[in-house]
Amino acid sequence: MPFAAAPDGARIYYERHGAGPAILFVHGSGGHHAAWWQQVTALRDRYTVVTVDLRGFGRSDSSMPEFDGQDFPGDLIAVLDAEDLRDVLLVGQSIGSVAALRAALQRPDRVAGVALGHSLGGLDHPELSELVAADRAEAVKLPVIDRLMSRKFQAEQPAKTFLFQQMGTFNVAKMADLRNLSTGGPTIEEIVASGVQLWFLAGETDAVLSVATVKRAHELVKGSHLAIVPGAPHSMYWESPDLYNAAVAEIREALA
Repeated sequence: MPFAAAPDGARIYYERHGAGPAILFVHGSGGHHAAWWQQVTALRDRYTVVTVDLRGFGRSDSSMPEFDGQDFPGDLIAVLDAEDLRDVLLVGQSIGSVAALRAALQRPDRVAGVALGHSLGGLDHPELSELVAADRAEAVKLPVIDRLMSRKFQAEQPAKTFLFQQMGTFNVAKMADLRNLSTGGPTIEEIVASGVQLWFLAGETDAVLSVATVKRAHELVKGSHLAIVPGAPHSMYWESPDLYNAAVAEIREALA
């Protein structure tokens, strides 16, 4: 049961599976390392698959009195250093994408690419900020579970829907605790100058961040790539794992 030491001494839990080119998955606000069960089993025969618990989540240190999203990139870098991983693809889910992008910009010597799943990674750009805010204003009109999963999946897969909802009960940190998560986000110029390859990985039916917003971000970030998973909601890694896994594998192969 490996733990890595973050810069401030926090113990960060992670797991490493398989062998080959490396992929590190970074969970969202309701997840932790085990949320990637459908990715680990599908990809570990071809790739080194690393999953991690950010501080306040899963088995990582949750003893701090408050949680600051600005600490998350250091948690990821601690794992990269502990395992001496290089040429890594960081795959973020929602808020995990913000941490993934910042970690990549801080350590481009270890990170070859970043896939921003259902997120713009906290990009600092006025037009994109307005588009994201408009999308969120529509999303909050829906029940939380309907923002994350399709109603069809909920009806047809009640057990998997229940398990998905239970995932968050293992976490101490909540979305409301993650102050400063996107404060001081990177500019488009900083991303382009870093040389880190960037993918926007979107679900076609995401109710939290619209495909139109993601496409606009892709247009603005010159040299970025766009992957849209057809018919997939915000939590496509859970609801549409086969399509999602294929998209991640295609991105990983493009880096090789």
